[in-house]
Order: sequence, then structure tokens, then C-alpha cells
Amino acid sequence: MTTTIHTLGFPRIGKQRELKFALEKFWHGELSADALEKTASDLRALHWQIQRDAGLDFVTVGDFAFYDQMLNHIQLLGCEPARFGFEAGTVELDRHFTMARGIASEATTCCGGHAHGSAALEMTKWFDTNYHYLVPEFTSTTSFSLSSERLFQQVAEAQALGHKVKAALIGPLTFLYLGKEKNDGFNRLSLLDKLLPVYADVLARLKALNVEWVQIDEPILALDLPAEWKAAFKPAYDKLSASGMKLMLATYFGALLDNQALALSLPTAGLHIDGVRAPEQVGGVVDALPTDKILSLGLIDGRNIWRANLDQVLATATDARSKLADRLWLAPSCSLQHVPVDLTTETKMDAELRSWLAYAVQKLNELGAVKTALDKGVDAAQAAFDASRAAAASRASSPRVHNPAVKQRLASLPGDADQRHSAFKARQAIQRDRFKLPAFPTTTIGSFPQTREIRAARAAFKRGELAEADYVAAMKKEIAFAVQKQVDLGIDVLVHGEAERNDMVEYFGEQLDGFAFSQNGWVQSYGSRCVKPPIIFGDVSRPHPMTVEWTTYAQSLTSLPMKGMLTGPVTILQWSFVRNDQPRSETCLQIALAIRDEVVDLEKAGIGIIQIDEPAIREGLPLRRSQWDDYLAWAGRAFRISASGVEDQTQIHTHMCYSEFNDILPAIAALDADAITIETSRSDMELLTGFGKFNYPNEIGPGVYDIHSPNVPTTDEMVRLLKKAAEVIPAENLWVNPDCGLKTRGWPETEAALANMVAAAKALRA
Repeated sequence: MTTTIHTLGFPRIGKQRELKFALEKFWHGELSADALEKTASDLRALHWQIQRDAGLDFVTVGDFAFYDQMLNHIQLLGCEPARFGFEAGTVELDRHFTMARGIASEATTCCGGHAHGSAALEMTKWFDTNYHYLVPEFTSTTSFSLSSERLFQQVAEAQALGHKVKAALIGPLTFLYLGKEKNDGFNRLSLLDKLLPVYADVLARLKALNVEWVQIDEPILALDLPAEWKAAFKPAYDKLSASGMKLMLATYFGALLDNQALALSLPTAGLHIDGVRAPEQVGGVVDALPTDKILSLGLIDGRNIWRANLDQVLATATDARSKLADRLWLAPSCSLQHVPVDLTTETKMDAELRSWLAYAVQKLNELGAVKTALDKGVDAAQAAFDASRAAAASRASSPRVHNPAVKQRLASLPGDADQRHSAFKARQAIQRDRFKLPAFPTTTIGSFPQTREIRAARAAFKRGELAEADYVAAMKKEIAFAVQKQVDLGIDVLVHGEAERNDMVEYFGEQLDGFAFSQNGWVQSYGSRCVKPPIIFGDVSRPHPMTVEWTTYAQSLTSLPMKGMLTGPVTILQWSFVRNDQPRSETCLQIALAIRDEVVDLEKAGIGIIQIDEPAIREGLPLRRSQWDDYLAWAGRAFRISASGVEDQTQIHTHMCYSEFNDILPAIAALDADAITIETSRSDMELLTGFGKFNYPNEIGPGVYDIHSPNVPTTDEMVRLLKKAAEVIPAENLWVNPDCGLKTRGWPETEAALANMVAAAKALRA
């Protein structure tokens, strides 16, 4: 009896971010399409070989994407939105990037218009991860057809290399559920009957290629689904099962709960469940599994970087195997795209910390070790199990993990530590008297373009090739440049531009105790955007001020208000790899106290407006509503603790982006920030409607242009959006700002867009 092992997906960026750099060269016209395709095929071949070397029984095909897997399916299923007006014969890759970025190539425009006058597809978070997917658009006239050969070509690639293939698809219900209706009075679920025949065509093509198993991802089964969506599963899968393909229905990120019986009843050959995020469901699913089904247990954490406790994994697997025999498969909990590629690249990390970690390659090796132990006994995998035990013992006893002073401060925190002195209306009057800003005040979200010169200076400083004094002088020069640009543009509330910051989370983590950093712990956020999450391994505290010197320098250059820019505790938590040996809520409150100390020091230094960014607060929301209240209580308290150490005259801002906020508006209002800025341009201010209906009480800055596209919007377009905003939010409470930070943009397009934004604000004042 042997155990089958597989993975739901593998990181596509490459261990040295090869895909990122190839994409960006292609977009800048420095790399041909053929060369880009060659980079992609080389990466796929390497990643399949890694899976095979780890002993996996299949390589997974269909998890690769140049930009996003949902966008792949939009093209595979032939439902590219008609608004893009693609002409017959337009190259598939160009259409791909047009939908993702608003234009086909960044090289074609700086200040021109979108190709075909169309904005990019809306982007939002993939469940509760920091990965962003592109949102399919549906109308009552949307049609579907099998329209891309890429999946089948990649299957043939893998087979030509001698691999046994498992193809991976996003399931039809999840594909529709994660999309949006673009016209009123229409339910996208009504498209299912038109969509299913195309899925059947895909399965038929895969069968013709001699693919035995197809992994079909339906992660929405971990959500609270409306009854009509639940009811659609059985007839849909009755039709798909007619293909004769062996379907592995994959769920992850949470427990099935009330959807368990439904998932078990579907006519699929197998079911994958997440035994890491929801270990409590494993026993019930094992006991209820129909005798004709395979169960794939996700027992290696696909969302975090800690080495698995192999003894615990083996115990769970052994129990399941005693009941299921060879009907048990093992896998990571979800796709490994959420973790870095290979720990062997971490040549500078200290040995103790490194021994606690596992990246994607190592996780597959852990999976292989468990398979060996199950099939041949623990002695056959003794080295892997010994290393796992040593790491667990080291982590539990390491003095660098535990700081009694931090725990004592948290335990003695006053009950009102999360409350401002006065209510918002009183604070608003005091702040308006202090700052005397015009109507529709203009500002930006914080960052300005990270030029080659900035990146080169930072890299040289990190390599020890640039003295600290020279690095500081270089960054101050960039800050002075950004400040003067804002003054010249006529912006009302300035920022220092964050030239010294590599990343909005990493920058703070580097200065906080309890954090560690990797050289190559990169994960994809969206497209070519990769982030390197900090590793929170111990109790968190702030040993010294982190931003005060840079911000006060910027303020010394102008009499206009200068915002202090900080990242909030929930976002630092969400965008880090978080320790798994204590509740996340406790770690978050530790971070909140560190940020509170920084806020207080900025106020003491004369900074009157302080922005505490929380773009990830919606992302952290549990998938099940029954768990929302608990999360929102501790997350909201953490933000307020970070913000509430200041006097009424200090104005606290926050920023949130690329999330659906309407269902948590009371919790956002309860944060009690004096002003909030949000992303709204891609949704044409649709996201703001909820704030209006809710009568959001504080000030708000709806983003008036999409910074993820090089397109420069016109003043008239921004005026239109602001007038639309003023229909639902009192005009006296409106700010004017971009959707997000400008770090990834160039200066020419940034200046052009901000000039138009200031002109729009002035037009509205008039």
C-alpha cells in the first residue's frame, strides 16, 4: 500500500523572481514575446522537476500564469469583456496584459489614453490572502467558448518531459462567484448553464491528452454560500462528471462546515480539504467519506513558512490511513504560491531561525518524508523527522522568542487605551481651525516613485558600498525633490515620499524587535509585484523611533502640513509570516503598542497629521461570518490603540484599498480615524456608495485615479468621479487623492496625473 502525494500549485515567480523581471522587461519593450515565453517555459520545467524530485505522483499543470490565474480562465473560457473592443487577430498575450493593466504595453504610453479607452479589470484580494486576482466581468449577454490553447500546450510540455500530469482548473461556481455583474437586474449565476459546456470541452480536451486527474478548485465551499449557489453545485457537477474524467474537488482556506455534506455528495472522484487552517474538520470528513472517493488531506501549511511538526502530521495521516487505506492522498493545505520558493537561497539567515523554516521546495520534501514514513516506517525518513523535532524544541526554548516585558505591558494596558479624548465632531472643529485647509483638500497616499537612483543607493548601502552618511544624504535629496514637486503642483497636505522605504511592512519590521528578514522570501502579490513578508518569530517591541527623523526633515522644508506615514498593526500582521505559537490577536496588539509609541513621538516632534495605513483590515476578515465579530473586535482595538495616544488637534488618517468594505462599514467607522482614503476608481466610485448609505460620519478621500495603470486620467474624468462622490458623501467631508501610493509609477505620469487631480479639486471649489 502506497500513499499518493501531490500539490495544488507551485509558486510561478521563480526563486530569483525570474518571471517578474522578464515581465517588466517585456512591458518596457526590452524583451521580445518569444523570450518571455521561453522564460516561462523554463520556469515551468524547473518547477515540475522539483515536484518530481520530491517524490510527488503528479506534476500540477495549470497553476502557471503570466499575471493571474483568474485572468487565465477569462481567456480560456472566452469571456473577455466586450468593453475592451479587441480586434480580431489581437495577440492573446497582448489582450492578457491589456485586461490586467489597462494597456497592452507600458512602453506605448505615459500620458496617453488606455488602449480602446478601457480601464483595467478590477482587482481584489483572493479570499483572505494578500494575493490579488482580477475580477471577471459578467453581463446578461456574456458568452463563453473555449478560446485559449495555453493549458493544453502546457500539459503537452509536461508530458514531453516525461511527467505524469494532474491538470488544475478553477471550478465554474467559484469562477462565477468571484466575478461581478456589470449591469443591473441580472444574476451572474444565471450564466452557469452557458458556462458548463465550455468546462466540458476543456475536460474533453484534457482527456484526449491522456490526463487522468483534474483538480477543480472550489474554495467558495469554505464560505457562507447563498442557498441558490449551494443548490447549483449538484446539477453542475452531474454535468461535469459525464466527461468521465477523475475530478479532485479542491477546497481550502477554511472548514467546509455546513457545506461538508454537499461537497461529499458531489459526483467527483476525490475531495481535498484543508487540514491546517481547519484541522477540526479532518475526523468528520474521514468518517463521512463515501467509499468510492479519494480524500486528499492538506497537512503541510501552504500559507506560512514554519517547518511542519512531522510527528503531528504523521499522526493525523496515520489515523486517516487506518480508515481509508490507499484512498488517502496527502498534499499541502492549498497552493504553495503563497510561500517563497526555496530556502536554500537564504545564505545569510542565521542558522537557528533558518532551521525553523520551510519554503515551497522544503514543504514538498516534508510531504515526501511523511509519505516515506507512512509507507516504510519512520526509520526510513529518520533524518527529516529528527530535524523537525530539533526545530520544534529549539523554537519552544529560544530566549529570542519570548520577552516578558512585552507581555507585561500588554497585560497592564488600561481599558480605555483605544479611545481618543473627544468625539470626532469635536476633534474635527479643532483640526479645521488648526490646519485651515481649503474645501476638497488634496493629498497623496504616501509613496512617490522609487527611481533607479533610489533603488541603487539603497542596494549599495545594504551591500556596504555606500556609507551611512552618504545614504542619508541621498535619501534627503530625494525627499527634498518630492516635497518641492508637491509644493509646485499645489497639493495641500504633503508626504515625504518614502524614498528610504523598501516596502511598507518590511521597513517597519526591520526596526522592530521580534521580526526577522529573508534575502529571497518573495511571494507574488499581483502581476509582477512581489513582496518579501517579514517573519514575526517573537514578541514585538519598538527599540527606537522609526520615521521621526525623516518626517521632521521633510516638514522643515515647507510650511504646509506634512503627513507622518506609518503602516498599521493589522496590515503588518497580515502581510507578515506570523508566528503560530500564540494567538494572532496577541501578536497584533504587541505591534499596535509599537506603532502607538511611534505616533506619540511624531506628535511630540510637531507632526500634526499622521496616517496609519490599514489596507489589509478587510483581508484579515475570517471567511465565515460567525467568526467576524471576534476578529473585528481585536483588529479594531489594535488600530485604535495605535492611534489613540495623541491629542485632539492631531489628525489621524488611515488608508484601505482593493477590498469590499460595505459589509464591515460599522467596524470601519468604529476605527474612528479622522479621515480615511480608499480605492474607488476601478469600480467607478461604486465602493463609495456603501459609505454614503451608511452615513459614514468621518472624512473620506475616495481615490480618483488608478495608480496601477500608467494611464493618466483627465481632469474632467476626475471631476466626474468627485461629483459622483459628492452625491453620497457630504462635500465638506471629501478629500481628493489617488487610489494608492505612487511607488511603482514614473515621475512624468505621476506629475501629469497629480496636476490634473489638483485642477479637479480647484474646479470643484469654484
